[in-house]
Amino acid sequence: MAEKERAKNNRTINLRDDEISNLKKKLLTKENISGKNIENKILNGDMLEMLKYIPDCSADLIIIDPPYNLSKNFGGLKFNARSADSYDEYLSSWFPTVCAKLKPNGSLYMCGDWKCTSSLQRTIEKELTILNRITWQREKGRGAKSNWKNGMEDIWFAVKNPNDYYFNVDAVMMKRRVLAPYKVNGKPKDWQESENGNFRLTYPSNFWDDISIPFWSMSENTDHPTQKAEKLYAKLILASSKEGDFVFDPFLGSGTASVVAKKLGRKYCGIEINEEYCLWAEKRLEIADVDKTIQGYADGVFWERNSLTEQSKQSNKI
Repeated sequence: MAEKERAKNNRTINLRDDEISNLKKKLLTKENISGKNIENKILNGDMLEMLKYIPDCSADLIIIDPPYNLSKNFGGLKFNARSADSYDEYLSSWFPTVCAKLKPNGSLYMCGDWKCTSSLQRTIEKELTILNRITWQREKGRGAKSNWKNGMEDIWFAVKNPNDYYFNVDAVMMKRRVLAPYKVNGKPKDWQESENGNFRLTYPSNFWDDISIPFWSMSENTDHPTQKAEKLYAKLILASSKEGDFVFDPFLGSGTASVVAKKLGRKYCGIEINEEYCLWAEKRLEIADVDKTIQGYADGVFWERNSLTEQSKQSNKI
């Protein structure tokens, strides 16, 4: 887990030998978790075992990024692709227990790709009411010669009570460049002029084309093979929780859900079985104490991918 040799401009998070011991002390494991407060903590261990320490009806928001139905190596822990029926059984082995942690008026988001998204829908519908399916564009991915390149992923949005849940659309407005500005009596119609261009604030849809997958030059990047972007989770957290709410992620990975929750003034808890991933997450949480910027989110709005205005704002804050 020692620091790796990186290129000069590579900003991927590393663990130095001299900080690993202190980061480990912050983790809750089966040996030291008994009687401890799990808020603002990372639980390092098997999910089903650690779920026993999460109180039922405690989470305002749950974000789940489970292993997709693909063969993938997660730091030495291998998940193998299986039949649709077998994957359904895998999801059903833990999803009802996770749902029990959600408050009666809570919301849940669950990530997946095209291959497993039907399984996610079937599993979620047994426990919750699905309100929507978000599809977000991956701007990078492997090419394919005998099939279409996979450039999309899904996030299912569900609640316990469709008549009582929190949703704040004003917190997730998008700022888009106006390419064909329309004026009435010589004045902008529903857009604003600025020295950096013409922009319009718009309501978000369930298709998101502004997400950048974390890569080596981004300060949030880790070596986790399926890391989600802070910007992606910021939209979920801002829309479906209030400041001070409790955000729970049972597949924490390198910590994105907890890190973003902390940056946005929420309480958090995550479970992750891989110790090294937990340590990356703890280091990211430490960094969040002094740097609360989220790439692609500034001045209370989300900016388009590769927006020059947004990029300059972010670079000036680093």
